[in-house]
Amino acid sequence: MDKKIFIGNAWLYANNSMHIGHLAALLPGDVLARFFRKNGNEVVFVSGSDCHGTPITIRAENLNVSPKEIATHYDTEFTKTFADLGFTYDIYTNTMTEEHKQNVQNLLLQIDKNGFLYEKTEEEDFCTTCNKFKSDRELKGICPICNHIADGDQCDNCLTALKPEMLKDKVCKKCGNPTILKPNTHLYFEMSALTNQVTKYFNANKENWRQTAINETNKYITEGLHDRTISRSLNWGIELPFKGFEDKRVYVWIEAVIGYLTACQMAAKQKGINFEEFITDKNLVPYYVHGKDNIVFHTIILPALLYAINPNIIPPKMIVSCEYINFNNDKMSKSKGNLITVNTLLANFDSDAIRYYFILNNPERKDASFNLDDFLSIYQKHLLGGYGNFVNRNLAFLVKKFEGKLPKQNLDEEVVSYTENLYKEVKALYEQSELKAAATKLYEYVQFANRYYDNNTPWTFAKEDPEKFDAITSNCIYMIANIANLFEPIMPKRTQMIKDILKIEMNNFEPVTYDENVVLADVPVLFTRIEPEKIDMSKGAQNTFEEYLKNKN
Repeated sequence: MDKKIFIGNAWLYANNSMHIGHLAALLPGDVLARFFRKNGNEVVFVSGSDCHGTPITIRAENLNVSPKEIATHYDTEFTKTFADLGFTYDIYTNTMTEEHKQNVQNLLLQIDKNGFLYEKTEEEDFCTTCNKFKSDRELKGICPICNHIADGDQCDNCLTALKPEMLKDKVCKKCGNPTILKPNTHLYFEMSALTNQVTKYFNANKENWRQTAINETNKYITEGLHDRTISRSLNWGIELPFKGFEDKRVYVWIEAVIGYLTACQMAAKQKGINFEEFITDKNLVPYYVHGKDNIVFHTIILPALLYAINPNIIPPKMIVSCEYINFNNDKMSKSKGNLITVNTLLANFDSDAIRYYFILNNPERKDASFNLDDFLSIYQKHLLGGYGNFVNRNLAFLVKKFEGKLPKQNLDEEVVSYTENLYKEVKALYEQSELKAAATKLYEYVQFANRYYDNNTPWTFAKEDPEKFDAITSNCIYMIANIANLFEPIMPKRTQMIKDILKIEMNNFEPVTYDENVVLADVPVLFTRIEPEKIDMSKGAQNTFEEYLKNKN
């Protein structure tokens, strides 16, 4: 029986615009979804916007708006940006929907029924002026390491991870008054009880993971799994379905992780799939796509939660994690002002070019750096001068000299063999989420095609030996069709252009041929030249909520 495929892209936090680090981490999900659909597999591809939590709440209080207004602003932006990039989610949802809320609450009730939730009372920071408990991010004080002002979760000066009790001279960020310690009862997920199950899962699946994911996961397992609180003293988020916790909300870490199941449930309903059968099917291969900072959520916390819900749910098989993307070899950050948003790229460049660059240069195993000169160089060499030029000089010549009539097929054994073997190689690379290697192989095919054209000089035979011209051109058109078919998961717009030009179907991931009876009309240019002087990296810059409010008012 054919494999079924689940692809879960990490959920973006709806507090800032999508930047190129997010793109590098999430683009592989869409490439995989497109490949597996083309390969004939049943695919469910989901993600969403993570809209709850402390940062959005604090920002809303400071701006005197509702948290929902901020979250909705960025969720709307994300939805459009993903569409502009050509992402093909079956469901892109958000954590504010009623369906997500009900699904999360039902899953928490199931975890509790299975005995993995318990109550625990601890002393927490309480602000008597604000009359509420304060989370770590709502506190500030003196860092015990460097003596600079720091938040309750981290010191931005020395980058030390902190806990509120470590701060000196601790005060409430909002009112500036000292806090007191007061007992507070929370719900905890007993993850420690699932140590054996998670360890067994890790050992059974780690061979499919990249080394960073293995190292990070092994570190946490070696240190020992700890129970985690699932409740938060907030008024923005999903209500806990338990008596006595009406003043608290579901902690965003568990809500977003469970979100894969809630989104899959929505997608299954939409596609007419039995959700329970799908997530427990032994032929299901789940791919989870995310950045380095989210590894442990997918390799430890998610498997533990799935086991606590139902041990028969298929846990993550393929962990598609990536390292960081820098800008000009410098780490991106808002404080440095060097965060490159995806919308800035889309305002200047074609989405296929962006997709190709970030797959070819994906930080699969080590950090990568986005550099504008490098981007332009690859565009010029690989796409404009390689792929585009090969298509144009073959097809435009037929339109100009032969009224667009395609030659009869007369394929060389070497060309066919190379193509058929390439499909097998690239298919294996896609299945193992080795997308960077797949893109490299595909560019080598473009180079092979151009060498074939240059070495055989078909233009010299157009008049003196039409039969030889037809034979050479036949192989070139065959390769054009297959370059497009192979590249479709990465560059779908260009594949559609080739489909339209050659009037050819490319529904499967296997070698295709062209229809000899097709007469070409005008052949559009596949890739246009980029004029560096017209690039404006301020276009499409980060559309902050503050700017939105200013323009709105």
